[in-house]
Amino acid sequence: MFKWAIIFAVIGLIAGALGFTGAAGAAMGVAKLLFWVGLVIAIVLLILGLTVARKVT
Repeated sequence: MFKWAIIFAVIGLIAGALGFTGAAGAAMGVAKLLFWVGLVIAIVLLILGLTVARKVT
C-alpha cells in the first residue's frame, strides 16, 4: 500500500514539475488517500496483533 502511495506521489511530483496540474493533483490525491488507508490498516493490524498475542500466551 505504501509502495503505491510513493509511486503516485512521484508521478504527481513529476507531473507537477512538467506543468500537468490536473494530473499532478489527481496523482497526489491518490497518493495521500493510499498513504492514510495503509496507515490505518497498519495500526489496526498492530492492535489486533497485540491483543491476540496476549490471548494466546
